[in-house]
Amino acid sequence: MASTYKTFSNNDLATTRTLLHEVIPITGSIVSGTYVEGTTNETNIKNYSHGMFQSIYDYPYLSSSANHILDITVGYPADSAMSNSSPLTQQMQAKKINIYNQMAQMLVGFDHTGAVRQFDRDGDLTGGSKIKESFFLTFARLLVKDEIQKNTFRMSFATGGTAGNSRFLNSMTVGDYGADNAYKVNSPAGEYGILYTSSATPNEASGVGLLYYQAGVCVLTASVFTSSAANDFGSSFGSSATSADTRNINTVLSGTAISASADGFRTRLINVEFNNTTELNSTIYFCRAHHGDFNYSSNPTYLTGSKIRVKEVSRDQPVSYITSIGLYSADKELLAVAKLSEPLKKTPSNELTLRVRLDY
Repeated sequence: MASTYKTFSNNDLATTRTLLHEVIPITGSIVSGTYVEGTTNETNIKNYSHGMFQSIYDYPYLSSSANHILDITVGYPADSAMSNSSPLTQQMQAKKINIYNQMAQMLVGFDHTGAVRQFDRDGDLTGGSKIKESFFLTFARLLVKDEIQKNTFRMSFATGGTAGNSRFLNSMTVGDYGADNAYKVNSPAGEYGILYTSSATPNEASGVGLLYYQAGVCVLTASVFTSSAANDFGSSFGSSATSADTRNINTVLSGTAISASADGFRTRLINVEFNNTTELNSTIYFCRAHHGDFNYSSNPTYLTGSKIRVKEVSRDQPVSYITSIGLYSADKELLAVAKLSEPLKKTPSNELTLRVRLDY
């Protein structure tokens, strides 16, 4: 227990913020077809009895080694054309509307009348064209950490093919191009960027989705998938689709369960890549031992026969060796201890400044 204390001044404290990044690649083989038993059962894909979303794991989800990667779901607002013409059961249609409203409440918020705002292509919540029929990808916190780094998100997928052709025809890559200097802050969920189809001309016309960095949520408009009758958006995860499995995106959104829509999206996903961010905050304490400070020790072993062990002649200067630093509260309660790699000699003829950093 210390018997001598020294109070920090404002000049003895400093704070820093460090951002650490990791590259996170998610290949299409992970989300579709890696762990297939039989002809259709993918053991790393989990569907729930509530039917609201689908979860994807990097390994069969019943294994203790499995890590949750992301969830996929779809939704549209009540004023969507899909809502008016949907042949789904009333319960399933209500689920898709509720999914959209829930996402919009958390990520976009409410207008002055209390109505839920809809997702907007250019981020201008007061105008602009709206994103109605949407795919939602919510990435696991294990991957996102504190947030997605801006201008690093890239997602490639096939917009669709025709029956008998490869499901990876007509590929498209979208990204938050230029978002490190042009991200939006008018969301209750934090910062977000617009997903564009091209880095050359990022504008409303090429805006196809939104990426919420702290929430780790990607909102992609379903209109990126062609809606012609010949469009193949079936749920088969084979290399090609049969004529019986040929469905366009409108049919899938309005006539299938959420899990089937998620299957159709997964089988067309080629690659997702982004950098995550870990925010490391630090407080740095500069512990200064001036020439007259800490030249003695209260350790009982410092004395022998009432004499200082490290002094052979009485007129020699006192000597101590600093081995650790204790940080105390205002009530003299020990809060943290920092250990030195080797003892430092302290005498009245030298001064030391020791730097202690606390990360949180």
